[in-house]
Amino acid sequence: MTNAGETPFKLAVPDDALAFLHKKLALARLSDELDGARWDHGVPLADVERLVARWKDGFDWRRAEARINDIPQFTRDVEVEGFGVLNVHYVHQRSVVEGAVPLLFIHGWPGHFLEARKLLPLLTASSPDHPTFHVVALSLPGFGFSEGPKKKGFKSKQYAEVANKLMISLGYERYVIQGGDWGHYIAGYTATHYAHTNVKGWQSNYTHTLPPKLFSSPWLYFLNLVTPYTAYEKEGLRRSREFQAKGSEYSREQATQPQTLGYSLADSPVGLLTWIYEKLVGWSDGYAWEDDEVLEWVSIYWFSRAGPAASLRIYLENTNRLEKRAVEDIQWTSIPLGYSIFPKELNQAPKTWLRTLGNVVFYSVHDSGGHFAAHERPEVLAEDIRKMFGRGGPAFGVVGPGKDGYA
Repeated sequence: MTNAGETPFKLAVPDDALAFLHKKLALARLSDELDGARWDHGVPLADVERLVARWKDGFDWRRAEARINDIPQFTRDVEVEGFGVLNVHYVHQRSVVEGAVPLLFIHGWPGHFLEARKLLPLLTASSPDHPTFHVVALSLPGFGFSEGPKKKGFKSKQYAEVANKLMISLGYERYVIQGGDWGHYIAGYTATHYAHTNVKGWQSNYTHTLPPKLFSSPWLYFLNLVTPYTAYEKEGLRRSREFQAKGSEYSREQATQPQTLGYSLADSPVGLLTWIYEKLVGWSDGYAWEDDEVLEWVSIYWFSRAGPAASLRIYLENTNRLEKRAVEDIQWTSIPLGYSIFPKELNQAPKTWLRTLGNVVFYSVHDSGGHFAAHERPEVLAEDIRKMFGRGGPAFGVVGPGKDGYA
């Protein structure tokens, strides 16, 4: 491991920034609500009133900040071709086992680096019964406390370049990746550009791709035609269609007019809160979000280095204003690919579809869990990762000699 160029990071929001947030909350003007609307029309007014009051007068940001600072965090400069140097924030938690498997965790939207918090003690724990990992959790450019790009055109290749260069700079020439949501896509982009040379395997909890096509995947195309879908897969496709019809308009806005939406999120903490809270509740599987848990999550966006609007631009840049799907930039590679399947995930593709993205060697179906698997069901996700890369697993020893995760 190399420490050259690495700067330890401690979160310390200035007092005046905290006072400004409280002032904005005190001046907030909330919308009215139709009788009996509840969640049918969006976030209920009662939830907003309760959360805003708590954020303004009860939520202890300094306590949350201290807990966040218990996590080992750093920043370092990463040069991106055509975009200059970006200062990137990341978590880096090493196992006590020198031969642990290097693993890069990549979050999505509306997530951030704290999605990895519950996984850290699980994946870095040393045991003769399972592998252990050196975990790096990247704050994507424009998210959290990473610097955001300053010009247009920061797309899939650039996100992959940042991810790969960060791992190499930490001394991890060969590594594996885990991700969901945009982390799923960026893991695939990184595998597309750096498979075998650097990326040795990847594991995803976001089961989204497109059906096999005749000319690009002829064998899978015909296999898909003759293979009956399981009841689980049929339900997943039904949920996917329902989400696309009734729950995905947020992504159309973020992929077409992120700047317009960004003004509201940057100016109004209530707007930011409700935009994200809606997804936290609606995309999870009955997870009991505590108010302070929500407020800590949203506060990362409010106090983020580049501002809340910066995180939206990933949608426009990687879909060319919806001219293509983000998944289309992922090319099939032969490195091991694994999936953790959770029933309340937003987009769910059948197994034959998922094989268009890579060499699927691990496939685990669960009876509960939603979009935020690392936060909702960390023990289950960690166990899947261990099974895939551990002894007897289909990707054991994939990083190379001396890096199999065992003492």
